[in-house]
Parts: sequence; C-alpha cells; structure tokens
Amino acid sequence: MLLIWKTSIEILILWFVIYHIMLFFEGTRAFQVLRGIIILLIAFFLFQALGLEILDWLLRKLFAISVIAILVIFHPEIRQGLARLGQRHLFGTVLREEEIDLMSKEIFQAVDNLCRNKIGALIAIEKNDSLSAYSKSGVAVDGRVSADLIQTIFTPRSMLHDGGLIIQHGRIMAAGCLFPLTEDQDLSRVYGMRHRAAIGLAQETDAIVVIVSEERQDISLVYKGRLHKDLSREDIFNKIKEMIKAK
Repeated sequence: MLLIWKTSIEILILWFVIYHIMLFFEGTRAFQVLRGIIILLIAFFLFQALGLEILDWLLRKLFAISVIAILVIFHPEIRQGLARLGQRHLFGTVLREEEIDLMSKEIFQAVDNLCRNKIGALIAIEKNDSLSAYSKSGVAVDGRVSADLIQTIFTPRSMLHDGGLIIQHGRIMAAGCLFPLTEDQDLSRVYGMRHRAAIGLAQETDAIVVIVSEERQDISLVYKGRLHKDLSREDIFNKIKEMIKAK
C-alpha cells in the first residue's frame, strides 16, 4: 500500500513538473525542441527496457552534449521563460461575463474607429502574467475601459500616442508604456515597431495585444506569440472576447 502511494505521488510530481516546463517554453522556438527532447527521453527508456546497449550508450552521450548546446542556443527563450515564471500571478483576477463582454465591446469600438481614422494604436490586455513592470514605464491612468478614453489617449501628437496602453484587472492602468521588441529575425519587414513590440510582449507574457496599423489601416491581434492578421471586423471582436475568456 505504501509503495502504491509513493508511486502515485511521484507520478503527480512528475506530471506537475512537465506541465510547468511546457508552460515555461510556451510561445518560444524552444517549445518544438522540447517536444523532440521528450520523444528522445521516451526512446531512451525504451532502449533501456529492451536492453539495446549500443543505442542506450549513444543516447547517453547525446544528452550530455545537448545540455550545453541547449543552454547556448536557446538562452533568449530561457530568459523569457524565467521572466514569465516570475511575473505569473498566484491568484488571477476573475472578471464577470458581462464585464468581459462590455470591455471587449469598448476595445473593439475604439480600435475600429482608430483604424477608420488612420490612427495607430497598441493595446495590451493582461491575463495571468503581470504587466506591472511594463506599466511602470508609462504614465498611470487607472480609468474605466471606454472607447472614448482609448481614442483620446491615441490622438495624434498626444504625448502618449506612440507608447502602449495596458489594461489590468478590467481597467486602463497605464499608457505610453514601453514593450520589449521581438528578437525574431524571420518577421517580415512590412511590420513596423508596433508589431515588433506586440510580438515581443506576447513572447514574454500571455498578454493579448491589439495593434492598429495607420499605414495599412488594419487591425491585428497577438496572443501567445502568434500573430493573427487579415481579420474581419466580426472576427476581431469575437477573438478579443474569446482570448480574454481563455484560461
């Protein structure tokens, strides 16, 4: 009986560790490499169980070399993962259904009007990872989320126009904030600094980032490092609401 309990606890601990390692690398290039390493680990245990000594020896040597290689090659991803780990809330703020619907509607109305008027904007909506460190780089607002306030903040020649706006706990907490730029060299040159800042923030946190491009007059969304573009007006509204509700 004691052995069964011990085995069960070990399985739960192992599951917990693997799950958080997956979260650690989520949204980075290293995520796919991590899946490959898991496959190699399964093969390693299989070779041991079958007594395939030569293959077992080769995998042991491969793992010894790969540890150093991973640390060197993927140090940006490891840094991003550590940053996200330190920013994650222990207890998240839960918004009611009607609050999410109203907030999504106000954000969509604001970005739709800004897009039609050829005015750029960058809006980050906090999820589980805290955006407080980025809020401190801007100007405190602490106002209700409304389309009028968002449009006022991004008025051309405004002091806060070029920075990012941050929404935390269902309120506009800061504007004119600085976001980290993505290090992705494969990103198309057609995307400017707003898109690079949006993707950079989405790679380091689980924030939802909305970008309005004044040049192309379109609206894009970035979530978990993925850029959603060429969206219809209806898709934009639905995706904002869907992403806010997602766990």
